[in-house]
Amino acid sequence: MRALDLLRATLVLGAVYDFVYAILMVVAPELPERLLQLPQPQEAFYLGIMAVFLTMLGSLYLFAARDPRRYSGIIVVAILGRLAGGVVFVVTAMRNPELWGLYVLAGGDTLIALSHAFFFRPALR
Repeated sequence: MRALDLLRATLVLGAVYDFVYAILMVVAPELPERLLQLPQPQEAFYLGIMAVFLTMLGSLYLFAARDPRRYSGIIVVAILGRLAGGVVFVVTAMRNPELWGLYVLAGGDTLIALSHAFFFRPALR
């Protein structure tokens, strides 16, 4: 049962991570821009729609945290999606060193993905 509890905790952490970033993109978009030196899109619409997607993702994480066995497909998608996001962030930052803040986001996504993966299989037993 310990692995299941730890998996749930990593899923809640992933949800909080997404919710916080979504809120910042809408309420204080200059904060991530300043801290991570990432440019904002020209149109605020793009930040808004990304915030909606992150909120949807965070909500799915909470469903999976409530019942990881039932929603194991969401967990697999979360692991693969976060790993893919980490790769995209790293490749983009390597192509444009001014976007070094993407390494921070890549690290966050990768750590969350690995924490899910580490506890996922033992939790389903």
